Amino acid sequence: MGSINSYKDLLIWQRGIVLVVIYQLVTSFPQEELYALTSQIKRAAISIPSNISEGYGRNTDKSFSYFLDISRGSLNELETQLIIAKELDFVTDLKSYNEIMILIEEESKMINAFSRNLKN
Repeated sequence: MGSINSYKDLLIWQRGIVLVVIYQLVTSFPQEELYALTSQIKRAAISIPSNISEGYGRNTDKSFSYFLDISRGSLNELETQLIIAKELDFVTDLKSYNEIMILIEEESKMINAFSRNLKN
């Protein structure tokens, strides 16, 4: 893993932490969604950097690759949930929504590239 001394040095982890800004977007969701879609979105967002750090901590490329796959799945889940929320008109801040969708796309590309590099 080269000159990286901690999972916190990984750009994919740092960007995953930035994605947790999703908490700000879901504050405008209906109260009845608090334990449904809002909760799911928060859990998916937290799962992304959490699995990156856990995979790094396992200290093998195979384990790290496995946890990157889980992070990628959580990222796809987050994107899908946000699309659903927008379709249900729960999203009131379209600027933030679009910024988060761009972050998701960038994070996806970065995880894919990192994962490919790890497997080679």
